[in-house]
Amino acid sequence: MSQIESLSQIEEKLNNLSHSANENIKNATTHSELDELRVSLLGKKGELSIILKTMANLSSADRPIVGQKANILKIYLQDLITTRKNQLTNEAIDKQIKDEKIDVTIPSIGTPPGKKHPLISTQDEIIDIFCGLGYSVESGPEIETDFYNFESLNIPKNHPARDMQDTFYLDENRLLRTHTSPVQIRYLEKNPPPVRIIAPGRVYRRDAVDATHSPVFNQVEVLCIDQDINFSHLRGTVLTFLKTFFGDIPVRFRASYFPFTEPSAEVDVQWKGKWLEVMGCGMVDPKVLEKLGIDSEKWTGFAAGLGVERFCMVRHQIDDIRKFYTNDLRFLEQFN
Repeated sequence: MSQIESLSQIEEKLNNLSHSANENIKNATTHSELDELRVSLLGKKGELSIILKTMANLSSADRPIVGQKANILKIYLQDLITTRKNQLTNEAIDKQIKDEKIDVTIPSIGTPPGKKHPLISTQDEIIDIFCGLGYSVESGPEIETDFYNFESLNIPKNHPARDMQDTFYLDENRLLRTHTSPVQIRYLEKNPPPVRIIAPGRVYRRDAVDATHSPVFNQVEVLCIDQDINFSHLRGTVLTFLKTFFGDIPVRFRASYFPFTEPSAEVDVQWKGKWLEVMGCGMVDPKVLEKLGIDSEKWTGFAAGLGVERFCMVRHQIDDIRKFYTNDLRFLEQFN
């Protein structure tokens, strides 16, 4: 009779453990609480283990009964704990989603203002300087004809600039302009001298991409046509511009050759102890004026051209032209 009572007592303890554990697990509010309950219920020194130790007093016939019920209870409690853990996890995720919900219809506040790209800032500064010298800004198409890009500028058929290796041709007569000089020709066709204009814009050449070359870059062309213009006016304009942009630095003019100017020169500035070419310039060739119906005996002028990227690289000590086109914020934010 004592064995039957003992079996009944163990079964009662297992039932009581099942009810109390069920309540405690349902009331647990954190994962750490569930971990503590798992240890206290199912650990080596847990309540279930303590109850099972009393099986020693049972008969060999009753032990399997208790063992089976204990295993069922163990699996039941493990499932309860796992289910509650998943429930707490889902509740935490739902709360996070609710707390972090963003109303996209609310107007933004504190949006940082956009900044100019360093090339645009440099070009704007160049334009401002020449506008201060009395020049106006003109523009023209980036897709040009052979006539405006070459023929009208005294560039002969056999000139290297016409080579397919240097120019992006769209067909036999159309191409991507290699300089902004065509803007000057188009302007002079409709506007008689005197003329003082600059022509900023993108130009295209079939250059291999490296630290100093790009197939697309920005250029500013300068044109002045008036009576009695000579090389001293060209020199004075260039020196004034360079001093305004770079400050008081050494400048030199070197004899050079361009098909549309005669005489021609290249302009260098001394930078970091070395001479660096920054501009090409010269007196407008009379043949260019005559093709436009302009009396070259009465009207003379000068032209100059510069690369915006080169001026920006010198100003900010940038060693690779490719950095301008990567849109890397780590690079661009330096200029904000």
